[in-house]
Amino acid sequence: MPYEIPAPMLAKAVPGIPDPAKTPGGLSYEPKWDGFRGLVSWDGQDLEIGSRGAKPLTRYFPELVEAFQRLLPEPCLIDGEIAVPRGEPGAQRLDWESLTQRIHPAASRVAKLAVETPAMFIAFDLLARGDRDLQSEPFELRRAQLVDLLSALPHPIHVTRTTTDPDLARQWLIEFEGAGLDGVVAKPLAQPYTPNKRTMFKIKHARTADVVALGYRIHKSGAGVGSLLVGLYNSEGQLHNVGAVSAWSDARRLELVTELAPLVQTDESGEAMTGEGEKSRFSAAGRDSSFVKLRPERVLEVRYDQLEGYRFRHTVQFERWRPDREPSSCTYDQLETVSAFDVGAVLV
Repeated sequence: MPYEIPAPMLAKAVPGIPDPAKTPGGLSYEPKWDGFRGLVSWDGQDLEIGSRGAKPLTRYFPELVEAFQRLLPEPCLIDGEIAVPRGEPGAQRLDWESLTQRIHPAASRVAKLAVETPAMFIAFDLLARGDRDLQSEPFELRRAQLVDLLSALPHPIHVTRTTTDPDLARQWLIEFEGAGLDGVVAKPLAQPYTPNKRTMFKIKHARTADVVALGYRIHKSGAGVGSLLVGLYNSEGQLHNVGAVSAWSDARRLELVTELAPLVQTDESGEAMTGEGEKSRFSAAGRDSSFVKLRPERVLEVRYDQLEGYRFRHTVQFERWRPDREPSSCTYDQLETVSAFDVGAVLV
């Protein structure tokens, strides 16, 4: 491969759209696509798709490999996002569940899903073009080169839209969530590409909800609470697992075991009852997903960004305990609804 795939440049979370006047050279804003980060290296013959982690994505998206090899006009190194749109034209949204299903060990399954749920690639940075390394160049120049190289290519390769108008970025933050997007990213226009450094800004949707503690997993160290499973009641009064809270300090993990002990469900012999949680396809092989069951009697308030189906899209953050709330009042009805928005309109 002519281009070594670097670690991707990262973003740090900020509470709102940053003021471009406070950043030397100004800011460029773009939609934050909710998919898999992909760095595409193409030498004119061979192609590789790197990821944010150590796992290459090339084998999981054969339809993108074919499209890149057929459509890319010259060797290049592109940074972007892999996403799967679902729904009828004019009413499409990104489908995280369909995207995660693409990570499968069986080649036959991968080939089948490539036809049934084809992915698209949204490019947002250009790190090399031909024999020219662009990483030391300012983003403003890299963006111009990206548009020149890729803007005329057809689906499934797209170039993300951008703006320098913070008011329009605020509008995007509200509207594009209805298409399954994750927020807005702000990039300093004068900045070079900085692998593995959080030099961009991400603005995500932040909301709170009251949820019921369902159980906890033991921390990987073997001591204390690693994550607290939480749930919500549906309209039929059934309690569903909607996600987990983690990121406790070492001391707090140990305190929580004692604090939650009165809620632990036990069997006839007095032993703690356990359940088997859902496993992510990204979990390490053999990872224990069992959890200690709790009686659903304690309510906590959490911060979350969005709901995907009936579960929180990402790990939620603990806000506070809510002893004033009855568990039965923790229903899906409290969650904010989002107006639908077409993915195709975001790509325009």
